[in-house]
Amino acid sequence: MTIERDNVPPSVRYGEYKMPGGKLVVADIHVHGGVIEVAQISGDFFLEPDHALGAINRALRGLPVAADEAELAARVRAALGPEVAMYGLSPEAVAVAVRRALDAGAGA
Repeated sequence: MTIERDNVPPSVRYGEYKMPGGKLVVADIHVHGGVIEVAQISGDFFLEPDHALGAINRALRGLPVAADEAELAARVRAALGPEVAMYGLSPEAVAVAVRRALDAGAGA
């Protein structure tokens, strides 16, 4: 039986990072075709306004799995406006959690 690539579910990858002096950041990443198809960031941090989390998740979509932490953090930072307040979280912490998720699935 042959399975067409379009019918194969994306690879799901998980990573977490405890930011020093901060909170836990969790990244659930779905990869398809060598790019981040869906990113879901969660944890015990706080963001204001609440919709900023959606902006972070959307900003990570489409990035290649080879993106380094600097590129991931830059994309998150660019997606957030000056009105966003992060408590126990930073763009760099998100990048570490995402990179760990991507690295964990590298052999998948």
